[in-house]
Amino acid sequence: MSEVEAKIKPFLKWAGGKTQLLPSIETKLIQRLHKNTSVNYIEPFVGSGAVLFFLLRKYGKHIKRAVINDLNPVLTDCYSIIKQSPEPLISQLAKLEQQYFSFSGQEDRKKLFLEKREEFNHLEGEAVRKSALMIFLNKTCFNGLYRVNSKGFFNVPFGKYAKPTICNAEVIRANSQALQKVEILNTDFTETESYINEQTFFYLDPPYKPLSTTASFNTYAKGGFFDDDQLRLKAFCDLVNKGGAYFVQSNSDTTNNDESNTFFQELYKEYTIERVKAKRAINSKGSGRGEIFELIISNDHVLGNTTSPDADALKSSLNS
Repeated sequence: MSEVEAKIKPFLKWAGGKTQLLPSIETKLIQRLHKNTSVNYIEPFVGSGAVLFFLLRKYGKHIKRAVINDLNPVLTDCYSIIKQSPEPLISQLAKLEQQYFSFSGQEDRKKLFLEKREEFNHLEGEAVRKSALMIFLNKTCFNGLYRVNSKGFFNVPFGKYAKPTICNAEVIRANSQALQKVEILNTDFTETESYINEQTFFYLDPPYKPLSTTASFNTYAKGGFFDDDQLRLKAFCDLVNKGGAYFVQSNSDTTNNDESNTFFQELYKEYTIERVKAKRAINSKGSGRGEIFELIISNDHVLGNTTSPDADALKSSLNS
């Protein structure tokens, strides 16, 4: 791994990021690479790109082509700016960082945060500035949430961090290089259907089905993602499977709170479903934080994939 590759990583904090699930997802990719020396990588709900950047960092030479998509246009514009115009973005972020740290008190920093949030919500047409403000707000808001109200305005409160990293120039430059091989879309996830083929690895990370009526923090695009959308996603997974492509999906385990709520177990009963431990960091109540289970759903057994008995050796050979 080169020095530049080592710096490839998410440029945003993100609620529900997939860092904890990476080992399980990596194992799935290795199973696919056991049959194909290279793959096309498609991620229809990219979010902060934890899986994307992990795979580009460790297995970039085995990814022939990558396509990412998200319904949030501000987010996909930010990816495009990092890909095409990293230096103007870095310049804007450096100025925002300098301005933020010119204040030592949290009240003054909060005032600046609210000013930039207002600017962000009403700014149109200036893509570099909008992207810089998005990153600034992400690094200084509460828990890295991206949440909008009914008008589509970002409304997450100030985060009160002592030393947030606002301008990480090395990461932005490394990500810019990595994104040169990535196509960036801003559309409904179903529009990635045209990329289905036997050489394709789909990773699907939709907004999770809430475990309770108060547990949803994922309204980052107007319209939300509801049960009907989960059913549309299941139909899409069926298309991916029918086309001979490999899919891996992560989602909530609704049996955490109610053992009888087997929504996904019933919906994906013909596929492989694995429960994976994950820590939940965001909850309005302290008692609601801690270790829970999430689901990894894949078409493993349908495609005849099995874990290689020498997976560690294969992983080593792929990265050598």
